[in-house]
Amino acid sequence: MVSTIVGVRTMSREKLVVIGNGMAGMRTVEELLKIAPDHYEITVFGAEPHGNYNRIMLSPVLAGEKNINQIMINDDQWYLDNGITLYKGKQVTEINRARRYVKTADGVEANYDRLLIATGSHPFVIPIPGNDLKGVISFRDIADVDQMLVAAKQHQHAVVIGGGLLGLEAANGLKQQGMSVTVVHINDTLMEKQLDKSAAKMLKKSLEERGLHFLLATQTEAIIGKGHVERVRFKDGTEIYADLVVMAVGIRPNFELAKKAGIYCERGIVVSDTLQTYDPRIYAIGECVQHRGTNYGLVAPLFEMAKVCANHLARYGIGRYGGTVTSTKLKVTGIDLFSAGDFTGNDKTEELIFQDASRGVYRKLIVQDNRIKGTVMYGDTIDGAWYFDLMRDNTDIGDIREQILFGQAHLGDSGHGAENRVATLADTAEICGCNGVCKGKIVKAIVEKKLYTLEEVRAHTKASSSCGSCTGLVESLLAMTVGGNYSQAPHVKPMCGCTDHTHDEVRKLIYDLKLKSVAAVQKTMEWKTADGCSKCRPAINFYLVCAWPGEYQDDYQSRFINERAHANIQKDGTYSVIPRMWGGETTPKELKAIAEIAEKYQVPTVHITGGQRIDMLGVKKEDLPAMWGDLSKAGFVSGHAYGKAIRTVKTCVGKTWCRFGTQDSTSMGIELEKMTWGSWMPHKVKLAVSGCPRNCAEATIKDFGVVCIDSGYELHVGGNGGVKVRATDFLCSVKTPAEVKEYCAAFLQLYRENAHYLERTAPWVERVGLTYIKEKVVVDNAGRRVLAQRFLDSQQFAQVDPWKQRADGLDAHEFAPLKAVG
Repeated sequence: MVSTIVGVRTMSREKLVVIGNGMAGMRTVEELLKIAPDHYEITVFGAEPHGNYNRIMLSPVLAGEKNINQIMINDDQWYLDNGITLYKGKQVTEINRARRYVKTADGVEANYDRLLIATGSHPFVIPIPGNDLKGVISFRDIADVDQMLVAAKQHQHAVVIGGGLLGLEAANGLKQQGMSVTVVHINDTLMEKQLDKSAAKMLKKSLEERGLHFLLATQTEAIIGKGHVERVRFKDGTEIYADLVVMAVGIRPNFELAKKAGIYCERGIVVSDTLQTYDPRIYAIGECVQHRGTNYGLVAPLFEMAKVCANHLARYGIGRYGGTVTSTKLKVTGIDLFSAGDFTGNDKTEELIFQDASRGVYRKLIVQDNRIKGTVMYGDTIDGAWYFDLMRDNTDIGDIREQILFGQAHLGDSGHGAENRVATLADTAEICGCNGVCKGKIVKAIVEKKLYTLEEVRAHTKASSSCGSCTGLVESLLAMTVGGNYSQAPHVKPMCGCTDHTHDEVRKLIYDLKLKSVAAVQKTMEWKTADGCSKCRPAINFYLVCAWPGEYQDDYQSRFINERAHANIQKDGTYSVIPRMWGGETTPKELKAIAEIAEKYQVPTVHITGGQRIDMLGVKKEDLPAMWGDLSKAGFVSGHAYGKAIRTVKTCVGKTWCRFGTQDSTSMGIELEKMTWGSWMPHKVKLAVSGCPRNCAEATIKDFGVVCIDSGYELHVGGNGGVKVRATDFLCSVKTPAEVKEYCAAFLQLYRENAHYLERTAPWVERVGLTYIKEKVVVDNAGRRVLAQRFLDSQQFAQVDPWKQRADGLDAHEFAPLKAVG
């Protein structure tokens, strides 16, 4: 059925006709309406019987995560409100350049002064026997999705030909609809245009765990069936059953109409930097064009073209499109994947690689002359925007090479949470690649327009409104900017893609239902994935450790690699070992022991840390057990420099030696460290005791700081150094060392029991509020004592150094994972 919407007309306007009602063409119209709303009388022809919808969100529609109404960008009312005539379900078959009109297959004509061609692309269908059988479809539009959804209700077996981005999204969607899905790919790795072999292997494993099947390095020979597809045959003669075959092997620019009209085309409609064709009255944009020899199939470059094209249609004449560096994300819920630029490299480039297979994390940077040329990330992609910015800006990374693989947050001490990490991004950092929206624009809109929800940010900035892969970053910006007023802030979001439960709900159910294993938590709460992921497993493990000290056996397989190895892995694969030095104080005997051990194991670098300890760098993995055994015999315990745990207690010499000292800060620091060491925490925790208000131990940027004064001690909480510096909040003043220890224990236990895993004290204090903490730790005397006692009771189970256990000949379970570390 033909649907026509007629808007207001004025005789003075020029006529603009747009062929194509898709994302590229309509984004151009949107940009044009912003800068020249009254310049044109606009007519749009769309081949589909729908308004303008978000084509790249078809995957979530197929997976059942969204419906068609939720991906609609511009409905009928939008065209009416903007005076646009829309012809839906109309295929333009003729462009008459001499008389300047277009004509549809059923005879509808429209004259133009300017013509915009945005005909997109066609799905490529493999030229093999049986490709025209019923049940063989592509994955390109809403009609294709509708056919797949119908097939999923009636049939069981689906074959997806093509292991690229689109094919995997189609396969995942069909699996979500209950079909048994086999992906057939001619290459030996998935997504070879976006991933290297290591990342592709991890992706394949993750998708297989979701129930997908793969036939790689397999060529399809024929599709077999009588009227309807029944089987698929391959070159080696093997066959598999198929009720549905989805062709997802690529796209081809749709430029036949333009070529028929005599417009110059090669592998697409050839356009200039102003998006003009060889006919100056005709512009072209999107997947149908060829610009500087390149065709684009991703949305980000199409939207960049739209801004330039609208600028020239409006007669401003100042924009130029110079091409786009593209990045890719997979739209499969629970799988984080990012790639950009040249990820293969050549003889002139270097590879910087971090891989932790047990956590499912992989990062590779291709570097040339200290400039990033490409990147592949799997498992943890939050730094993708930062790497992408560094690559596009051709930034020299020489000064940060040692830390760059660990992400922007690791340049300082700002923590691992998404809020902390997005906070470190520059205002110019691109958050939404599809729409070219930077951090500064989003934050400005949030503040000036008082935005509080993701949908409001999408409406005002378009960030996260296209492919949706930047949604997490946008939500983190919201949480960072408006704090507790954000209706989708992280503390009410699901823990990860494996569950719908929040961190707080998981913790509550662990206590209420007395769940005492990772498996019990996942089974009771109906985890979506069989074994969880790198986000939820460490979190659940910590919550269980905190809830059931002495009962729950710590699952080291759920810990990060540094905690499993009891040492910090370095960029060359060796490890850093830091024994604990109480309050930064040592003795000649201890120094001698460390020196002898460093010599014995040929430690290449011995370094004094900022936390007043000795760091032995370059230790081989196979030497770790024996080295720690020797350290244990010499009286050392682990400094836990690798863990989400109590790290250091920094001190100054206090009144024992310093003429300004008011209290014995060193002894106080030693007592605090001996009380707190070994305690696992939501994140790393650092303490300090300064002997006077001159604060030489920097107590006011620590998680818990003590400043000695004449009358006793000032207690401070929630500080943070590094990239995002946060001064502590003043908690209270106390008079005795015993009170310092009690308040410290109570504060740490409150933090352990309330903070989300990987949430440092600084954002936690800001989230729950200092008033809440004071009520629990300062005002409620009985409650404080209960908290402190709970902390001290748990310490009898925490303060058993695993390396001392081994030195004593005990069979500690912590050591088995060392064989698999790397």
